[in-house]
Amino acid sequence: MCGIAGTYHWPDGGPLTDRLTKSLAHRGPDGSGRYSHPAGTADVHLGHRRLAIIDPSDAGAQPMVRDGLALTYNGELYNAPELRAELRSAGARFAGGSDTEVVLQAWRRWGTDCLSRFRGMFAFAVFDERRGELVLARDQFGIKPLFFTRRGGGLAFASELKALAGELGSSLRVDKAALVASLLYYWVPDSRCAFEGVEKLPPGTWLRCRQDGSTERGRFYSIREVAQRARERSTSELAAVVEESTRRHLLSDVPVATFLSGGLDSSYLTAVAARHQPGISAYTIGFRQQDAKFEAMPDDLNYARKVARRFGVRLHEIEIAPQVRELLPRMAGYLDEPIGDPAAINTFLICTAAREAGVKVLLSGMGADELFAGYRKHVANLLALRYQRIPRPLRAGVEAAVAHLPVATSRRGLRSVRFAKRFLSFATLPEEAAFRRSYTMYDRGELLDLLDPDLAPLVDDVLTEHADTYHDNALGDFVNRMCLADARLFLPGLNLAYTDRASMAASTEVRVPFVDVDVVEAAFGVPGRRKIVGRQGKVALKQAAAGVLPSEVVHRPKGLFSAPLRAWMSRDLAPMVREVVEDGELVRSGFLRRAPLRRLVEEDRGGRQDYSKHLWHILTLEHWYRGVAGGRHG
Repeated sequence: MCGIAGTYHWPDGGPLTDRLTKSLAHRGPDGSGRYSHPAGTADVHLGHRRLAIIDPSDAGAQPMVRDGLALTYNGELYNAPELRAELRSAGARFAGGSDTEVVLQAWRRWGTDCLSRFRGMFAFAVFDERRGELVLARDQFGIKPLFFTRRGGGLAFASELKALAGELGSSLRVDKAALVASLLYYWVPDSRCAFEGVEKLPPGTWLRCRQDGSTERGRFYSIREVAQRARERSTSELAAVVEESTRRHLLSDVPVATFLSGGLDSSYLTAVAARHQPGISAYTIGFRQQDAKFEAMPDDLNYARKVARRFGVRLHEIEIAPQVRELLPRMAGYLDEPIGDPAAINTFLICTAAREAGVKVLLSGMGADELFAGYRKHVANLLALRYQRIPRPLRAGVEAAVAHLPVATSRRGLRSVRFAKRFLSFATLPEEAAFRRSYTMYDRGELLDLLDPDLAPLVDDVLTEHADTYHDNALGDFVNRMCLADARLFLPGLNLAYTDRASMAASTEVRVPFVDVDVVEAAFGVPGRRKIVGRQGKVALKQAAAGVLPSEVVHRPKGLFSAPLRAWMSRDLAPMVREVVEDGELVRSGFLRRAPLRRLVEEDRGGRQDYSKHLWHILTLEHWYRGVAGGRHG
């Protein structure tokens, strides 16, 4: 895994490329390089920071230049051995064993057609010296990031937004629509960017830049089309696909470990990985006992220990909490955009501990919940359909009773009440609105109340974008419609984004075997009736895992790769919350309104509502606004 940067037809592109590349040093501490070439009226420059995983020798150094093609590449190809053999049989010659060289030779032979052959995660730029053209490409699901900005006929790109924002200075302005979206979701959708004029290359696409200043875009993968044409898969077929993907994701010339939360997904991957790599290490997290008790969190650590003992895995345990006040502002900077999921801290600390132990690569169970309907919201939305059939007078009585219940006492949170209040906030809404409300932070009225009134049109734009994406399919299966929306919105915008930034901040690579072209196709080949049975989600994956894991792990209550937010808000972070409400930059600038923000804090502190997640994100957004945005408030 690496960091890439570059410029095309950009004034002073060489010095800018050097500065961009230097700012990405954490993504690649093992080496750096730069390529330059005159192309027409301006220069082309490619920069690279290397995290050496496959063929750590100099033969894998980048940018890689061969016979008129220059490549700067960030990623891993898990089918590189097969592609190498195919290319060699067609006459290609290889100087080393890196997958970078496979990408370069595949591009030479097939051009953009090679992209649909790639199985892995990648973002890269390739320059053709003869044609004077630069092409950017990003993997099928957006596992790896790629940001770019254009001016005139020129372009600058980088693996991280903060690299471009830090170097292009006051010429970039904060995109308020993206910040509105981040308040709604607690992350910025992959279709938007926190700065005006900067874009994220969409997953499964490429962008060609020509010497005359024109550009061409192409798409080589559509998850929507894959979902619509997928054939039904049996449990044994699904198990075989997951096993094969996990085996491929172990491909490495350096040690590989796993995340092991004790939940189904990480336990399944760890068990399979241990069969192919006996004695593999795993990393898990725990919380201060008083915090976990206050939050009424499930005992994930106990399950992680059981899985480790069962499969001979060396388990490393990390405690989270004491440094949360220092970590939150740091994470706001690491994450590029305002992402309010505390799981990013977990990822960063696990990756930091692994790196200190000499581990560069970890496997994560990320993506299984989205693809196999493993979140509570999936089951809840099905239950909402049944709830709507209850006579209105009875529903009114239930809703009135739940409204008066507290979400916490002075000693502990009441999870069942929190879940009930959350459920009733969307249970009577139409399908798309209910699904959106089941995982977003506010309804339209609440968001309008919190924001500057002038931003009302942006709220409607964001809501319309969600509705358009949700309905953009021909699936007749309600569960798989939710899974597809998650795979297009939730997965790239939140989970893959924070996983990449948090892991690379610690100079480690996280691989996601469930987010794989074959696994995704198999997942959409499982009908919704097999994913959710009764009140149990992710049933098809549990059945597949039953051939590997003990029953007590397969059928345990859902774990949480999260944090004890209510405990942190009432203790560690209370002074920070007061500061943001009374003297924060978001309030002083007028973006947020102080009075409704105060009400959020008072309702949460009094135990009447659970707004801990809302407040965590507002803290994240505030520190991002102060730090990354600087004075560029637009």
